[in-house]
Amino acid sequence: GKGVVIIPSDGKVYAPVSGTVTVLFPSLHAIGITSDSGVELLIHIGINTVQLEGKGFTAHIKQGDHVECGQLLVEFDMDTIAKEGYSLETPVLVTNFNDLKEIKITDKTNSSLKEELMHINY
Repeated sequence: GKGVVIIPSDGKVYAPVSGTVTVLFPSLHAIGITSDSGVELLIHIGINTVQLEGKGFTAHIKQGDHVECGQLLVEFDMDTIAKEGYSLETPVLVTNFNDLKEIKITDKTNSSLKEELMHINY
């Protein structure tokens, strides 16, 4: 998909949109959300972190939950992930990008909660 990569400054993932949690992997390292407007997002915490089998991850949601933009989804222990040798780079991908008119990615290199990193026309 198309999207952005976030290097987290703390061990928390917040909902980038309001929508439904369509997938929460048992290892808690990845979350799928379908926004209320139909945009499908995949948030993948770290690279290859599925191999941690949930070690260092705490979910605050479950599959099927409706979430609001800015709601805490998952907490993760950044030190545990780094000590295990995994990258903390967190891709946020639009998985149904072919169904959308346009995805504009900002050129921001730093952002805070609720700042727009992608603008999607659907």
